[in-house]
Amino acid sequence: MKKLLTVAITGMTAVAILLYAAQESQSQGALSALPKTLKAPPDNPLTAGRVALGRLLFWDPILSGNKDVACATCHHPRFGYAENRDLSIGVNGTGLGGNRRFLSPNSIPFVKRNSQTVLNVAFNGIGQLGQYTPADAPMFWDVRVKSLETQALEPIKSFEEMRGDAYPEDKAVSTVLARLDAIPEYRSLFTEEFGGRNAVTEANLGKALAAFQRSLVTHNSPFDRFMRGDSNAMTRVQVQGMRRFERIGCANCHNGPMFSDYLPHVLGVPDNVKLPESDPGIKDTPYAFRTASLRNLAYTSPYMHSGVYPTLEEVIEFYDDAPENPNIGRRQVDPLVLRLRNPDRESDLLIEFLNALNDDSFDKTIPAQVPSGLNPGGRIE
Repeated sequence: MKKLLTVAITGMTAVAILLYAAQESQSQGALSALPKTLKAPPDNPLTAGRVALGRLLFWDPILSGNKDVACATCHHPRFGYAENRDLSIGVNGTGLGGNRRFLSPNSIPFVKRNSQTVLNVAFNGIGQLGQYTPADAPMFWDVRVKSLETQALEPIKSFEEMRGDAYPEDKAVSTVLARLDAIPEYRSLFTEEFGGRNAVTEANLGKALAAFQRSLVTHNSPFDRFMRGDSNAMTRVQVQGMRRFERIGCANCHNGPMFSDYLPHVLGVPDNVKLPESDPGIKDTPYAFRTASLRNLAYTSPYMHSGVYPTLEEVIEFYDDAPENPNIGRRQVDPLVLRLRNPDRESDLLIEFLNALNDDSFDKTIPAQVPSGLNPGGRIE
């Protein structure tokens, strides 16, 4: 995991807390702690059994076309359930994270966007006041689907992520279901959790995977503890960084408990040179991408949808120079970005604050084995 920047500063004083509270009330984007409890859809309660089944499925390469890649291949706990490389290598790859490479010969492209963490995806779509509806949760960089239950099935259909050329896209889920149904342990687990004679269904597969991902929460960062009343949870420098974060305009988009408004914005981030063509982003808003959460950034570099910035310093410098994509003119860039006030001045303060959003207490359990008998995580050794 990435090393956190630290400073030997004592906790803030009561006067500093009052000063922060006064300035925070004037902020355009409200910041708040994550809820200690989470919501699940009424038809998919978060039970221990569903989480356990979902974990096995998440790690089992049987969900992929050639049985060589799992969800965990590109969302590994070692990297905060993201991946420490700019663009993922799914099908026909070997190795883990930055050491992963394509096998030869190879005709599979890179996954075209950076692998986002699944930590705290249970809270996707949460507003500044803590309101959200799991069934409407926005997913992916381009918000092309809603809900974890729907999102969980999409990589199984994707050519470069998990499907490869083993079968056509419209046969992907049905083929995987047939494989699972042929394994007695999976049949038993699905029946136990969902009931019915034929419990291995598309809907139940999505529910099990979603339940596991929904269980991966980190809501006890120094920032969360500070906002709940622990005045010593953040250092004085981190509090100064938080005040600067709001003052220069970062909180206009990165707000609420997840530090995201979950809206599309045109930033002008450069394309990744590994891609054969420019990534146009959200279909109806060219070159727009959903605001990413800022939680757990210490574990999830590189950054942005194209993974082109390895460090937070480079991300902050980009915001002072945007746009950097030659396909985007300055007039196309979101006005909220253009109005940021000198983000790279005193960037160390911002980075200290961002480090207060990290929480390493998430579940890192890796199954010793999965019901298919395949290597958990796929070809990652």
